[in-house]
Amino acid sequence: MLDLASVRLFILAVEFGNLTRAAEAAGTVQPVVSTRLKGLEAALGRKLLERTPRFVRPTEDGVAFLAKARALMAAHDEAACFDDEPTMRFAIGASDHALGTGLEHVIRHVRAALPSRSALELRSGTSQQVRASFDEGELDAVIIRREAGGADGEVLGTDPLGWRSMEDNVTAPDLPVPLVTLGPPCGVRAVAIRRLDAIKTPWREAFVGGSCSALLAAVRAGLGIAPMGAVASGRMSDVGPRFGLPDLPPSEIVMFARTSSPTASAAARALEVAVQTMLRVT
Repeated sequence: MLDLASVRLFILAVEFGNLTRAAEAAGTVQPVVSTRLKGLEAALGRKLLERTPRFVRPTEDGVAFLAKARALMAAHDEAACFDDEPTMRFAIGASDHALGTGLEHVIRHVRAALPSRSALELRSGTSQQVRASFDEGELDAVIIRREAGGADGEVLGTDPLGWRSMEDNVTAPDLPVPLVTLGPPCGVRAVAIRRLDAIKTPWREAFVGGSCSALLAAVRAGLGIAPMGAVASGRMSDVGPRFGLPDLPPSEIVMFARTSSPTASAAARALEVAVQTMLRVT
């Protein structure tokens, strides 16, 4: 007999690549996860995970078991549900400048914490937009980037802003500085412009896009330089020092959440841990 809680912890351990992060997502502690995974390995008679102080990764047997584990949990979740029960909905809002290229990482980890019959929804936009949707009750949790400070919400960490570009695609920018931004009312754009204006450096709007993916495409094509965070830009090089551009302040990455059930609480924990993991790498 396999312990289903241990199977779910195995899936989380593989997703997060770290027992401590898996424990945080599951609302428990690392020694409990380690003990339960050892019990699972003993029950199967196979070593499922390679462990180091910094990360865990599945063995060959672990990779083979992972697909079976996901199928087992999906079957369990299906068996526990009845047709007259409503599908559990968990709606997330994400500031594009808070997550950017890290969005896939976050989605995968939240999905791993939800039962298979749950409906995960995601909306992306500016911090102001997703925060407004949360305040209006349309979203269960949001991740925003906060430039001006504040006391509400849970601060998950800070993310440094920089002048992002590919080192080999940039020549000395002409004056004014060619900016690649999301356009107003983007808070990151406003911070960058204030810093340029403070040192009387002229600038021009070289590209205005609708997402950080579009900004990165414009940057890679050599249209200009984008003020972006480390996470959103995929840790692209900061060329500010090279061109004498002003330092940009780090921003707080903040989570707002309301949970109405144990399942929603688990999803919110997974969201929190996934974002914190990206910020720690930064």
